[in-house]
Amino acid sequence: MQKNKKLILLITYDNWGYNQYIADALERKSYEVKHINFHSFRYTYPSFQHKALNFFTKNLGISNLKHIHYNEIILNEIKDIKSIDTSIYIKADFLSQQTIEAINKKSRKSVFIISDSINRYPKTKNILSLFDKVFSFEKKDCKKYNLSFKTNFIYKTVDKIPTEYKYKVFNISSYDKRFPILKKIAEALYKMKVKSKIIIFTKKENKEPYIEFSKCTLSITEINDFLEQSEIMLDVNRSRQQGLSFRVFESMGLKKKLITTNKDIVTYDFYSPENIFVIEDIDNISIPESFFETPYIEIPKDIFNKYLIDNWVNELID
Repeated sequence: MQKNKKLILLITYDNWGYNQYIADALERKSYEVKHINFHSFRYTYPSFQHKALNFFTKNLGISNLKHIHYNEIILNEIKDIKSIDTSIYIKADFLSQQTIEAINKKSRKSVFIISDSINRYPKTKNILSLFDKVFSFEKKDCKKYNLSFKTNFIYKTVDKIPTEYKYKVFNISSYDKRFPILKKIAEALYKMKVKSKIIIFTKKENKEPYIEFSKCTLSITEINDFLEQSEIMLDVNRSRQQGLSFRVFESMGLKKKLITTNKDIVTYDFYSPENIFVIEDIDNISIPESFFETPYIEIPKDIFNKYLIDNWVNELID
């Protein structure tokens, strides 16, 4: 008689679809996975008065009708589940303590992954003690709050490096405080006659040379198509962010060079100046021509393999 599979509960805000790779990797390890993606939840205000009231209560830190709604849906999703082997949370600062405790009561183990700086989401501090294990992408937060360090992961790989590309440099980002930096890099690449494709998501009307604007988000499939057509990836980290973005691990998996503003990348075991160029001074961008002309250097397999998603998830379930 076949044993029942152990259940993993994965609770995430998966706006780009990356966290589904975690669910898929766990399923390949013969776990049953229930992925609750609250990005797919929709909330409609009963009236304009409710919307106006929520604006004030949310900003005063009293309550948030959307978050209350999300908590109710999640609890309803697990009401018939009696036992969970491991509950994994990614982006949990919107959850109430009562919701987390109700989930963890059914769980053998609870794991929280913080993919952003705690300074950016300060409410995160209030729930750290509710989990058996807490991982963070930010080294500074690990040291300050006694958390376990973890990076992002490689979800897609290639066996062979293409010989021809449509674009030299590619980046895709949301419109935020990084935009002025992206603008300077895009202009510098243009002056160097480096063909780039830099896409910014924004609903605002914008007209800037060297940059494309899109009001619609792209799917992971569409993004991967652009990645495959590009030789080098561009990564711009947020202010005071040390943790490495998915751009870094996509470049590793696809065997592409990387241009980045994240200076902490030089401390990682996969770093090599042949593959990764770090912009030290955004007001004085000088990338040597040799970086664009020399080939990508393969990362040693023992280093590369530990970042692969199928190995990356092991630490969550051990």
